[in-house]
Amino acid sequence: MLVLLVIGFLAVVPVGAQQNTARLGLSERREAERVLADLGYWTGPIDGVFDPATKTALIAFQKWEGRATTGRLTLDELQAIRGATAPVARDGNYEHVEVDIDRQVLLIVDEKERVRVLPVSTGTDKPFVYDGQTSIAYTPRGRFVVYEKGVGWEDNLPGMFFANYISGGIAIHGSHSVPAQPASHGCIRIPIFAAREVSRMMKLGTIVLVYDRVSFVSAKSWVENPKLKEAALANSALH
Repeated sequence: MLVLLVIGFLAVVPVGAQQNTARLGLSERREAERVLADLGYWTGPIDGVFDPATKTALIAFQKWEGRATTGRLTLDELQAIRGATAPVARDGNYEHVEVDIDRQVLLIVDEKERVRVLPVSTGTDKPFVYDGQTSIAYTPRGRFVVYEKGVGWEDNLPGMFFANYISGGIAIHGSHSVPAQPASHGCIRIPIFAAREVSRMMKLGTIVLVYDRVSFVSAKSWVENPKLKEAALANSALH
């Protein structure tokens, strides 16, 4: 009797709910990749294969839109993707990078305000111990420039791949671990498959804005007066 009751209970799940959570076919996956790419999310090849790059693009989309960060491509997600608009940078039409702490995403912005978007994982704001010293895992907010770059894996800091340093030891770098929530000691982790290309795009002197809902500083004055950016770059290299 118990078995019959359980079967009867399962049978009343609405058909629409089953469809909304079902995995999608090849053409639908390809459509999702194409639209995500058109919106600026970093998808990789448009081939209908739900690979790590596609999942990363979907997670970035979910983060930007304030949706549940499931990493699952369902009919509900496809419908949301179809109706979405492209992410917009906060600081206008010049080449720079933005890190939105609240959304946990990174935007690479060109001079025409087109963006490429990746998910990130930033500092936890919690204490941690490194080399016998206790610190707070904080990702600094503000305007910065890339003042130093690493190639490949950092010898003295395992887990950092193609690091782009912006403040002290804080860097934007590739990592095997980029969870949906903040998890780093202060660095800005990006998916490892994109790290080499991101590093190529982020040349020395690239402006990086890191902000949350209460702290934002524009760098347009640095663009209008390059000497200000040069001074910031020189100052960063000394620390």
